Amino acid sequence: MKASRPARQLYVISSTESLSDRAIAETSKPIIELKGLRREFQVGDELVHALNGIDLQITAGEYVSIMGPSGSGKSTLLYILGLLDVPTAGGYRLAGVNTAQMNDDERASARQRDIGFIFQSFHLVPRMSAAENVELPMTLAGVAPDERRERVKQALEGVALADRAGHRPDQLSGGQRQRVAIARAIVTQPKVLLADEPTGNLDTASGDEVLHIMEALNQQGLTLIVVTHDPDVGERAGRHIGLHDGDVASDRVTGAGE
Repeated sequence: MKASRPARQLYVISSTESLSDRAIAETSKPIIELKGLRREFQVGDELVHALNGIDLQITAGEYVSIMGPSGSGKSTLLYILGLLDVPTAGGYRLAGVNTAQMNDDERASARQRDIGFIFQSFHLVPRMSAAENVELPMTLAGVAPDERRERVKQALEGVALADRAGHRPDQLSGGQRQRVAIARAIVTQPKVLLADEPTGNLDTASGDEVLHIMEALNQQGLTLIVVTHDPDVGERAGRHIGLHDGDVASDRVTGAGE
């Protein structure tokens, strides 16, 4: 099914304009390489096999959706891709780097530098304004104050929230909160954007707007991976990966966006 794309201006995050040149240079290179990836959990007396030896490559600049029923392993896979969890066995290379050889500090640095996260529940800091939430990852990364301010301004303008920069999350709608979360996720110019049910808490109009923002970023060259249970959302991606009981049950090109 081909995605319906309204004929209107897509949002563009000006602070990520350099992604286009980087995408051209990295065309056809795998940004993510998984080989024999396994993840097991001990739950009482039972050993749960969440991932069963997954082999997978995702090329830089791809738009991929990951779907599957509850317990299929999609959340476990997302956490491993985001360096929030480690596999029991198998290999994961991110931008050519073997993540198994990273220590805790190196993993934290790679998360901060290479990966942007968007969650269903936004995960904004309640006491901070929209601008402060967007600025936070750059503060932790040691970016200079003048540069932080300029990039925050550009990011919020890119998601049409410049006029909400001083508002706290409880003063914003759900769609606005998720747009702040997108600005925060990409302000450090990551290689990969991971979105976990990004429209799950939104109405249809707000969800569509959020998807268009992420798709505009992908068109600029950002690798986009969306985990979703919604088939309409999943089919918007150029590639669809279906998981079942910890295995890749399907992997197909959808033709979306052609």
